[in-house]
Amino acid sequence: MAVSIEKLGKPAVAIITNRFVEIAKTRARKSGMPNARLVFVPHPVSGKTPAQHEAMVAGKDPATGKLVTQEIVDALSKPLSEDDQKTGFVDSKPVTRLIGPETPENLLRIFLASGWTDYLPIVLPTEQKVSDMLKGTSHAPDEVIGKMAGGSYEPWELTVEKVAANAVMAGAKPDYFPTILAIASSGISSLYNSPDSLVRAVVMNGPVREEIGMNAEIGAMGPFSQANATIGRAWTLISKNLANAGVMGEYTGSQGNSLNYNNIVIAENEARSPWAPLSVQKGFKAGESVVSIFSGLGIHAGQGAASKVPSPPAFDRHFSSILDTFTGAFGALIVCDPLVAKALKAQGYDTKEKLSDWLYKSIQTPVAGTSSTSSQAPRFASAKDIDIVVTGGETLAVFQAGNLKYLTSIVVDTWR
Repeated sequence: MAVSIEKLGKPAVAIITNRFVEIAKTRARKSGMPNARLVFVPHPVSGKTPAQHEAMVAGKDPATGKLVTQEIVDALSKPLSEDDQKTGFVDSKPVTRLIGPETPENLLRIFLASGWTDYLPIVLPTEQKVSDMLKGTSHAPDEVIGKMAGGSYEPWELTVEKVAANAVMAGAKPDYFPTILAIASSGISSLYNSPDSLVRAVVMNGPVREEIGMNAEIGAMGPFSQANATIGRAWTLISKNLANAGVMGEYTGSQGNSLNYNNIVIAENEARSPWAPLSVQKGFKAGESVVSIFSGLGIHAGQGAASKVPSPPAFDRHFSSILDTFTGAFGALIVCDPLVAKALKAQGYDTKEKLSDWLYKSIQTPVAGTSSTSSQAPRFASAKDIDIVVTGGETLAVFQAGNLKYLTSIVVDTWR
């Protein structure tokens, strides 16, 4: 858009809907381009007819009252000034390492007023508590583990100590810290700047699950494990405080998502699964502790799946019914109770890959611009976009399905 083209020394204009006036101006300023040429049209753009789009462009800029077409012409024809051609980000303001001394009550009020929490009670990150958290890793407190951004603006540097402070706030134990560091080192914010109100998920594999007491049995995805709960919550606090994510004006999720409080944290039940762990599917060795990250629109129960197949349940058809409602761009993550996984193996799916391949081939979508029902293509880009994990306590043969796409995996042991 405007940033990359103007850096080439040529005038450019970004056309943005007026719902994002302040966000666009803030980002331009933070990117060192306070004079970026911005033109605004009415919001929203989606759901409009071509005639309505034409009227929007032919009409007036809601932010300035000037004709949109004239603003575009002026922006493209006006020569760049010396200031216009400057590049680089504006330096962030220095942040003090410590605040206080103060009473705990006043400190909590400061944290809340400053937007440093998820607005639930936190553990105050005192020097002693942060020091205790740092005992969970051999890495130096001032080590930079990477950068993270909640959108397309300047990413911020993450240090081990900064991550530790947020892990303390989330209520995590030092034993969980290598896993939290692994997630933070990915550079992926749990709060992504998108009007879709996207969510993130992590799947845990390997010995670390038992070592830190993660729950992969009954209630595996519910509030029944300190490790599951606080690892996910720490990711959100890191994203808010160390990646400039989740700040109103920067975050644009129209409705938000309750899953953003502590994300989706899944410890795969490897002992009860008839298949290889997800981490092994992604190329890691059996027995390695690995965290895998997913992103997408959310997750919901599969009991509403349609299927005309008589008993016993044909879970592959149930999966296909649910996934047929998904957008292919975000992939799919199916979370099976071990009872479902074992039934599928008995049905002939002796590997996850065989099931993913069947789903990929069976879920078709009409080709745009055609009217023939025979003109169809797979909904997902490849079978590898359909991942399957196993968790739960075998009290009922249930599953959940998420419109979630695999992003990356990180070895936890690197951060011990």
